[in-house]
Amino acid sequence: MIQLGQMDDVARLLQRVVARAGPGAVVAFDLDSTLMDNRPRQARILREFGERQGVAALAASLPEHWVSWDICEAMRNAGLAHDQASALRETAHAFWWERFFDGGYYRWDVPLPGAPELVHAVLGAGAVVAYVTGRHEPMREGTLESLLRWGLPFPDGVATRVRLLMKPALQVNDDQWKTDAQVQLRGLGEVVAAFDNEPAHANAYRRGFPEAIVVHVRTDHSGRDIPLLPGIVSIDGFI
Repeated sequence: MIQLGQMDDVARLLQRVVARAGPGAVVAFDLDSTLMDNRPRQARILREFGERQGVAALAASLPEHWVSWDICEAMRNAGLAHDQASALRETAHAFWWERFFDGGYYRWDVPLPGAPELVHAVLGAGAVVAYVTGRHEPMREGTLESLLRWGLPFPDGVATRVRLLMKPALQVNDDQWKTDAQVQLRGLGEVVAAFDNEPAHANAYRRGFPEAIVVHVRTDHSGRDIPLLPGIVSIDGFI
């Protein structure tokens, strides 16, 4: 794993990606916590939960309280004591689960700085842009609205060079889906680069496409202690 933290290093890496993204090439991008920052969505849900429960600290929840996918940690960061957060964990998680996968909440997501510009540069170079997301098919409409709202390249027809690959059902395991989706990616052209925030998914791309530039976006993830395979580049963001 190669860690890049300097602006010049990241810029050179992304220039390499765009240089390889000519006609016949495919670049795969995850959405949540890769191109899109969904911490505002998480905070919105936790604020609603706090309002329902009458917990003022949670009703004032902020995106920066979400440093992982652990809702109990987010509640503690918002100001709850450990015991209070633990007592609310199950109720809060059930409330979160009902809403996080609701496309209506996608309006709270924002792109990571520099993400739209990179995707447009890849598309402009001639490559196919493939959004490969763990979101499932019922979330397609909300996802498309979010892409349109933020000016990201939009999949608008069967001949488009922008594709949105989604899980067939929520119950499908994300790890398995990211591996299964590689079959569809191969049908689109030569995968020259792939971006994902989950170490397990970055590793799957590395195994499936050993000649590609595989980039791990170092944001939040599922929290599993999975080391990145050699050759994967890890960055904090796109600028």
